[in-house]
Amino acid sequence: MDAEETLVSILQQFDPRLRLAAAIGWAVFAIILLAALVGANLAAQKAEHRVRADAERLLTQFATQIRHTLDMGLETRRSILQATAAQIVASRDWGAGALRRHIEAVQAQFPEFTWLGVADEHGHVVAATGDGHHGENVATRRWFQEGRRHSFVGDARHIPLVEGSPSSVPTSQTPGFVLAVPISQPSGHLVGVLGARLSWAWVERHQDGLLRGLETDRSLDLLLAVKDNQVLIGPRNWLGRTLAANADLSENGAYMVGRHVAHTEKKEGVDWTVILRQDADTALAHARTTRQAVFLVVFLAGLASAIAAVFVTRALTLRLTVLADQAQGVRQGVRKNLSVPAGADEIGRIGATLSDLVGYLQQEKQTLATLNAELDARVAERTARIERMAKEARHAAITRERLRLARELHDTLAHSLMALLTQIRLIRKLRDRLDPAELDAELARAEEVAATGLADARAAITQMRHNDVCDAGLGAALQELLSRFQERSGVDAVLDADTQAAGMADERAETVFRIVEEALNNVERHANAQTVRVALRWTESQSAESSRWSPDDSARVRVEVADDGVGFDPTTPSPGHYGLRGIREQAELIRARFEPRSQPGAGTCLVLEFEA
Repeated sequence: MDAEETLVSILQQFDPRLRLAAAIGWAVFAIILLAALVGANLAAQKAEHRVRADAERLLTQFATQIRHTLDMGLETRRSILQATAAQIVASRDWGAGALRRHIEAVQAQFPEFTWLGVADEHGHVVAATGDGHHGENVATRRWFQEGRRHSFVGDARHIPLVEGSPSSVPTSQTPGFVLAVPISQPSGHLVGVLGARLSWAWVERHQDGLLRGLETDRSLDLLLAVKDNQVLIGPRNWLGRTLAANADLSENGAYMVGRHVAHTEKKEGVDWTVILRQDADTALAHARTTRQAVFLVVFLAGLASAIAAVFVTRALTLRLTVLADQAQGVRQGVRKNLSVPAGADEIGRIGATLSDLVGYLQQEKQTLATLNAELDARVAERTARIERMAKEARHAAITRERLRLARELHDTLAHSLMALLTQIRLIRKLRDRLDPAELDAELARAEEVAATGLADARAAITQMRHNDVCDAGLGAALQELLSRFQERSGVDAVLDADTQAAGMADERAETVFRIVEEALNNVERHANAQTVRVALRWTESQSAESSRWSPDDSARVRVEVADDGVGFDPTTPSPGHYGLRGIREQAELIRARFEPRSQPGAGTCLVLEFEA
């Protein structure tokens, strides 16, 4: 048990919630640990950047070396053809057999030539290796036309030698090279053209030898493309692909890339694109190991510094610990005053201040009691005032409810009773002139008006008892109202509401609902409209439309009810019609601005706007 208590006491010494020294020590540890993380990451990033730059520079040098070696190999083969052309001129034997022996000797010595042929000055093949193609006219072939003027090297995928030759197969299947040199007499007279096809297998063997010949232990990937940027040598997933300008050769940083970039386009020969890649994890392994080592060293140094800081801080704050214990005794009533610590530093000043505060405790308690009495008196006064305001608010609520009931009766029962009274007066005046069938029809219409008024009254009572706006929100209540309106009147009705405004569910939302309901009733009775659109918008900043109503930029709610009906003149009085007046009164209840916009034959738009 003693060992357990000792362990708990030791742990408390390092608890920052109980000991300031422990808190300072852990703060030092956190700062040093953060510095270790930042320093290690910066060092690692710098080392990784340097290693990546050096590796990519070396890969670029290797790519340039490989390109130059391939160019030299291709130039050597062209020189062989030039020497063969010179031998043909020197032999002065233009027979097909002699020419065939010359080119077969070259093919035997250099098997990478898959086809050699000699065409005369008119483009007829007079000798060829393999299946021959003797007598075929190649005058229109590019290699022959270029070879008449100078020695030529081109891409075999785009330059077939003769009809039916392997190079006439689709380009993606037969990569290689076409070479052509002129056969000219010493006088300069063109005798013919020597053409050849160099196999792509030679390039593959050549590049394998080049990679093995590089003095490096790096594992490298070689991508080789020609002028059209189609990859002909490379990893399996890159073969046949076209190197676009924005192609990610590093594959999201998995590889470091070195690329030979030609400063000028070659006028003749093959425009190689040579790319070397190296796995980034392998190349950056040393830099990442260095980062781990730096972090570990700094972390251990920070941990040791934190432990030392705990003990040093504990010794420096011993007087503060004593002062804290005395203050705890005063709080618990064990001590009456504090002993001021010696010294003029912060701890001494804190002790003197606390001692003065303890001396004023009784005086402060008396002052607090006086303030409590005054506060009680103020609370009683405010309570009475609040009760009076509550009575006034209840009276105002009753008044608003009476106005609302009056509007509901006007919107439903009053209209129906007026229509019924008109129908009854008409029957009374015309009953002697009407035959029984017409009288029955008029009585049926009167009965229908009475039933409609009864249904409207019941609907109004139901609406007063059940507040759908508060339950479902303004948007859902308006959607249901428009659906009922469209089913009842046959007028297309659309709601266009944003999410924030549609979610309103307070007393103002209920008033907005009543205003829209009254507007729809007016449309149904008077507008003769085909469509009605109700828009509900919540705006956070001042708009050009609302700037003349409100000088500030607070959030506002804007409601529009627009129809394409017959319209009216808002400036002309309409005795006996209280719809717009009722809407204005309801708008004033929520401190909203109401504006009817209409003219005869141009439809009507009612705009309501108030602060959110």
